[in-house]
Amino acid sequence: MMVLWAAGGALGGLASGVALRGLVSRFTHTGIALPLVSAAVLAVLALKFSGSVEVLAFACLGAVGVALAFIDTAVQRLPDVLTLPAYPLVLLLLTVAALTGGTFGALGRAVLGGLTLAFVYRVLEFVNPAGMGFGDVKLSGVIGMALGWLGWPVLLFGAALAFVLSAVVSLVLLLLRRITLKSALPFGPFMLLGAFTAVLLS
Repeated sequence: MMVLWAAGGALGGLASGVALRGLVSRFTHTGIALPLVSAAVLAVLALKFSGSVEVLAFACLGAVGVALAFIDTAVQRLPDVLTLPAYPLVLLLLTVAALTGGTFGALGRAVLGGLTLAFVYRVLEFVNPAGMGFGDVKLSGVIGMALGWLGWPVLLFGAALAFVLSAVVSLVLLLLRRITLKSALPFGPFMLLGAFTAVLLS
């Protein structure tokens, strides 16, 4: 049964990757690997949430997240055309999961988690606009919803892990002299990787 869930996730990832490849290519001029990465990510998420309705919400965010990570890594941009539609889609799918599973507390926590993380990122962007883009702020809300659904400790861990990963990678690149102290790394991929790791460990 687990194999079927993984296979279904992989097929969904391939389909979403193919569907989003054209959009990603508009920003990066390459999206060849997108379907394969999406297939791997959604297969893992399908295994994590196998047998639950909430798998749809996390698969949606996973598909969008992979596309955003590709774009942000290439051009340091998180386009609204991907980020903003994720909000109603993830919220709708979490609402369906709450209605079918009776987990209305988790739904309320998801909404509050999204608002909380978006507020924190907005403050960080206001204090240091050179180090935090408004695209990161907009992405943080939908990530906060997904992590908040799983619990406050998961939200805190996923949010903190993004900064830890960014710091570690920046330090390594500095030591290798691949970047300087004035260089700016895209933060979106670290946000998404931190959230993905927190989800898997929850």
